[in-house]
Amino acid sequence: MRLFTTQSEYADRLASAVESESHCTSQMKLLIDQISSQQGKIVALEEERKRREDECKELKSLVEDLRRKGLQKVVTEVQPPVAAVVIMACNRADYLERTVESVLKHQSSVASKFPLFVSQDGSHPDVKSKALSYSQLVYMQHLDSEPVHTERPGELIAYYKIARHYKWALDQLFYQHNFNQVIILEDDMEIAPDFFEYFEAAAALLEKDKSIMAVSSWNDNGQKQFVHDPYALYRSDFFPGLGWMLSKGTWDELSPKWPKAYPDDWLRLEENHKGRQFVRPEVCRTYNFGEVGSSLGQFFKQYLEPIKLNDVKLISANKSGNSFPQDKYPKHFAEIVRKAKLVRGKDAVLKAFNIVGDVRIQYQDEDEFANIARQFGIFEEWKDGVPRTAYKGVVVFRHQTSRRVFLVSPDSLRQLEILDA
Repeated sequence: MRLFTTQSEYADRLASAVESESHCTSQMKLLIDQISSQQGKIVALEEERKRREDECKELKSLVEDLRRKGLQKVVTEVQPPVAAVVIMACNRADYLERTVESVLKHQSSVASKFPLFVSQDGSHPDVKSKALSYSQLVYMQHLDSEPVHTERPGELIAYYKIARHYKWALDQLFYQHNFNQVIILEDDMEIAPDFFEYFEAAAALLEKDKSIMAVSSWNDNGQKQFVHDPYALYRSDFFPGLGWMLSKGTWDELSPKWPKAYPDDWLRLEENHKGRQFVRPEVCRTYNFGEVGSSLGQFFKQYLEPIKLNDVKLISANKSGNSFPQDKYPKHFAEIVRKAKLVRGKDAVLKAFNIVGDVRIQYQDEDEFANIARQFGIFEEWKDGVPRTAYKGVVVFRHQTSRRVFLVSPDSLRQLEILDA
């Protein structure tokens, strides 16, 4: 009986062991299957890695090929604009079209550096329709219903509305669109082929040199007979306007006290420019064709129509660039003035015609300056004691040839520290 019981227990244990062995074998097979599956995935992943490496090699080869062909990089870093360009318009749709077409002709290749805006004062339908017909620009509209009260009898309301429009447009561009610099054009201007190269170079100068308040593309004495060198730049104590650029820092200062009218003349006051100068070219980068407008064609035939618009593509930095900073320019300019031959007497203008090389003529006061300027045919006008284009009282222009004529005030030599003239 005991033997039977013992055999029965062994049989149960054997059956249990066989079952355990069978289960273990099954688990082993499952594990082997899982390992095989993972190995398959590893092989697949290895093949995927190799495929992607091959794709990367192909892409690298393509990029190198594009670089060798001189094409733009596939991935480029986004650069901030140099300056916004705004065309100020009101009610001259035909003029606006001519200006926009001139700008787009030279702007398309640098559009990301110089985004274009048209700001219209009022609601003239033809102007709005014309501006909106261009997909390459952003349209802004200034609607001002506030009545205008002139300060003096007989004044044109237009000059007050222009001042309001300028302030609104510049506030929009600096504070809503957050541009660091803005170039202001009017709707009766054409630009030179190197307009944008000129302002890109000037933007760096404006940013670095705080003695410069603004940069202009205009020379009041830029008529064909008075210019020669398209590379020449000058400092001036007289604000030129007519296509000019200013920075946000300067606008922060000007915006709160912007005048009710005549902003150009306001910027020519010492209390506003505070001794800072304006950069101007010898050969204009803008041409003003606006015989019809708020100024009623003032000076157009004599001074604006004969302006020489630069037609030379600027391909290198300005030749005077190294001598232009505030710490070098006065000495550079003074040396040129000092070397010019001094002519005296009531017939000084006549004598100047017969001299080879640069000439210096001294004037005693505004009346004498006007008399000399009239004989040559340059601008006679002064504002706040400063002749148009003058630097330290010196007005410089070419006369018929590359020869320069310097009209020098009694105090100019002292300001320029010319002791041996």
